[in-house]
Amino acid sequence: MAHAEQGERATPAALNETGFLRKFIRHITGTLEDVVGLHESNGFVATVAQRMGEQINETYRQSMGLERLNPQHVTEVFIDLQKQINGNFSVTHEDEEKIVITGCACPFGKDVVDRPSLCTMTSNMLAVIAAENLGYAKVSVEKSLARGDSCCRIVMYLKNSAEAARAEGREFFQS
Repeated sequence: MAHAEQGERATPAALNETGFLRKFIRHITGTLEDVVGLHESNGFVATVAQRMGEQINETYRQSMGLERLNPQHVTEVFIDLQKQINGNFSVTHEDEEKIVITGCACPFGKDVVDRPSLCTMTSNMLAVIAAENLGYAKVSVEKSLARGDSCCRIVMYLKNSAEAARAEGREFFQS
């Protein structure tokens, strides 16, 4: 890289706030996965996601003027949140027992590839919001861009049903 003349700024073309933060988070999760393993890394990221989910949930409740969100509100929050963080996800199925979210663009962009713990971040944030308002949630990441799938498919179980019990995932309860 050529040195900048005195008074000029040397700025890499692809470096901006979003790109920097994505790379930073990618390196943090990669280091965690390499040093402590995927399971422990997921646990750490899940703790961060819990805190973020609680904060985001409170922000939505306040902005909507509600003490608790009903299932329709929870779905609306999922859609709005994904739009705000450029997730390009949509709700493809919704009933009283589950919400299915699919998408082909991740908020972490291409930096999510080979970083499955980043899926933990976004999916667990949504699960916290669901559980805090509806009493229970179990999140199952069936497909993931991070794992090399062509899209993501996240099933958010809202009831502790037989189907939810069979699904692989993490359970959340209202605090």
